[in-house]
Amino acid sequence: MLVDPRFIRLADHFFGTFTQRSRGGGALAVYLDGRPVVDIWAGWAARDRRWSGENVTLTFSTGKGVASTVVHRLAERGLLSYDLPVAEYWPEFAAHGKAEITVRDVLAHRAGLHRVRGLVPGREGILDYDAVVAALADSPADPRRVRSSGYHAITFGWLVAEIVQRVTGESFTEVVAREIAAPLGTPEFWFRVPPAERYRIAKIFPHLSPPGIRWNTASSVLSWVRPARGLAEAGMPESFDELVRDPRVHDAVMPGWNGVFSARALARMYGALANGGRIDDLRFLRPETLEQMGRVQPCEGRDYVLGLPLRFTLGYHRPVLMSKQQPRKAFGHYGIGGSGAYADPETGMAIAFVTNRLGNAATALGDARLARLAAIAQHTVRRIKRLDPAD
Repeated sequence: MLVDPRFIRLADHFFGTFTQRSRGGGALAVYLDGRPVVDIWAGWAARDRRWSGENVTLTFSTGKGVASTVVHRLAERGLLSYDLPVAEYWPEFAAHGKAEITVRDVLAHRAGLHRVRGLVPGREGILDYDAVVAALADSPADPRRVRSSGYHAITFGWLVAEIVQRVTGESFTEVVAREIAAPLGTPEFWFRVPPAERYRIAKIFPHLSPPGIRWNTASSVLSWVRPARGLAEAGMPESFDELVRDPRVHDAVMPGWNGVFSARALARMYGALANGGRIDDLRFLRPETLEQMGRVQPCEGRDYVLGLPLRFTLGYHRPVLMSKQQPRKAFGHYGIGGSGAYADPETGMAIAFVTNRLGNAATALGDARLARLAAIAQHTVRRIKRLDPAD
């Protein structure tokens, strides 16, 4: 474990989060100016097993940030362009009037392909990567995309992965290993978990369902309710609550939600993004690429899936902290259930939190643990910078 003395308050709050077995476990890691300052863990990885420094866990939408970073690494080398149509790399994608949709549109959730519910048949249909990608290519785009974003809760990952595969001619997991894991010297960036490493995966709990109602019932009802229809379409495929606990999830490639990471790995990646693109002696990304990545994309009104005015950057979103002072230039991605990570180039800080305890006693869908931890971390870093700007 590692705790810089200046971050004792943050560590105390984290350890207080996992005092009971029913709260599960988790890990927290922080980088400041390209150096690790916090790397801690606590609680239980399973009912009969304590969380250790080698545990990893399913982090849901947190993986969107990792998948997006792959795209930016390729774009920086000129292998793809944000403003070229997706069909330039993936010709089948042009079907049903989608020829003008760009890579930028995909990263900004403006491709109009948010629907996962009914996209492929059967409760296990989304495990078939080729079938899903073919179905997305053959789907018409939602016309609302021209005015606003529509959060691609699950489909985002397949769209990004297929673009990457078409551009490189390699599998998405091979490209992640080469572009993210290898240069950072950290293997724990998994969308398909190696069988030999699966003993490290913490058991998630409880069941992922809205309070007091079964998943399939809720998704069916919500799909008929106009204000919630988009959410059911985008994020509630059949029996998803059961599928997330199925070991076959770790054989599949579903980068919109099935990423398995450690907090340490996520913090190292975002630590580079917060530090001008450098980590140790590695130039991970150039400053001009980081500027593109963190720029909020134009959008009118509310996101038509979530019903909220969201601020998407190129594959990430602005983090939300439990603080009056929100970071102005930070970007990253949170996941359903509570995990997440982000970089703040303004302060040089990156923070990552992963947990197997989904949400809280009221709902498994999410809670404020990361928002609280990030607020404490932000306050600490701002105090450090103010007291000793050269620190």
